[in-house]
Amino acid sequence: MAEKILIVDDDPNICEILEFNLKNEGFEVECVYSAEEALKKLPGNFTLVLLDVMLGGMSGYKAAERLRSESHWIPIIFLTAKDTENDMLTGFSVGGDDYISKPFSIKEVIARIKAVIKRLHTTVAGERKTDGKLVFDDFVIDLEVKEILIKGNSVAITKTEFEILVLLAGNPERIFSRENIIDIVWKDTPYITERTVDVHITRLRKKLGEHASLITNRSGFGYRFNTSGL
Repeated sequence: MAEKILIVDDDPNICEILEFNLKNEGFEVECVYSAEEALKKLPGNFTLVLLDVMLGGMSGYKAAERLRSESHWIPIIFLTAKDTENDMLTGFSVGGDDYISKPFSIKEVIARIKAVIKRLHTTVAGERKTDGKLVFDDFVIDLEVKEILIKGNSVAITKTEFEILVLLAGNPERIFSRENIIDIVWKDTPYITERTVDVHITRLRKKLGEHASLITNRSGFGYRFNTSGL
């Protein structure tokens, strides 16, 4: 069965171009023109949503935030004419899996969609499973249900954040450069910068609260899972 993509953009021309090209790549495609329409359909039977940020009415960011607050983890790729660092940070913080600035190339969009979908169907290299969990005292990563527990309480993180955390925690004390992390977590995804890694880890550490020190940075080298931070 073909993967199904929902395109959410209030520009009919952009929707038409994306729909035509994605269908040529073998995807099923449906277009809606507002966040409100999208929320009526999502998560539904869609594999991924291409979500414009600047929509009339509810913004794409707000729609993504609503989905995540209701524990819907369908992958989201933001499309936006805004490309500042703060905009990218906002996109990732509300649960976006990727962020593409307009104007974009169709090849770039297709490559990113395929990469995100591939990550849905594969596990991250470096996982070390023990009864389906990585356990560090009161910090537990459940690999089966894709959940983080701190003192028994679930912590909501995005799929990309989860994959980064599993990579680091599955290899305690090993240092991963930003390039290493991109090659593993964003494998086959072009256009990912080292700054994207920093943004995701900044958001992840914030969500870990008192356990933020589990993820440390060695300047000039990269990131590691620091068990002495427990």
